[in-house]
Amino acid sequence: MSRKFFVGGNWKMNGDKKSLGELIHTMNGCILLNVTLSFFSQNCYKVPKGAFTGEISPAMIQDCGVHWVILGHSERRHVFGESDELIGQKTAHALENGLGVIACIGEKLDEREGGITEKIVFAQTKVIADNVKDWSKVVLAYEPVWAIGTGKTASPQQAQEVHEKLRGWLKTNVSEAVANSVRIIYGGSVTGATCKELASQKDVDGFLVGGASLKPEFIEIINAKA
Repeated sequence: MSRKFFVGGNWKMNGDKKSLGELIHTMNGCILLNVTLSFFSQNCYKVPKGAFTGEISPAMIQDCGVHWVILGHSERRHVFGESDELIGQKTAHALENGLGVIACIGEKLDEREGGITEKIVFAQTKVIADNVKDWSKVVLAYEPVWAIGTGKTASPQQAQEVHEKLRGWLKTNVSEAVANSVRIIYGGSVTGATCKELASQKDVDGFLVGGASLKPEFIEIINAKA
């Protein structure tokens, strides 16, 4: 089954009107091949409204004309202490209220070195899967924590190995149709220099890009599959 290549640029808490305006101007002047552009939020909460200072709801996000959200990013997990349970609740609420979800999973360095990568990413995926009814609105993002913002990138073979195993988990625990159709994208210091070989892997369906999405080389990454 053909899966449409998906590239997200996660600007995190970076940029200002001037620098981002320049980046958008550069992108508008470049050739983007077979691209549909959308915007997404970096977070949302698990309820529609209430006394939750600093949070934002799916309804508020949609009111701004935005229809996707990133949930479960490692910085939310490990900097802000979000649990698997909370991420699952947020996923369910976002989907129930019409947002598409980029659901992030990934192991830390000690977990990879300890040989428990599969155990960690399967457990994270299960909590997400338990809260999904319509997989057409979900993109899984495998982001090994040890490769995020460190300059280290999982090799194409390492990325493919985990993506293939995730697809196998989905086949066994959700359905073969979902396993074949859901997009599993890679994140972790993706650059213009590394994107093409990563994109050539059978089960790598795109990227979630951090620092490089703030630079003109983001165009190369968007076109990596061309």
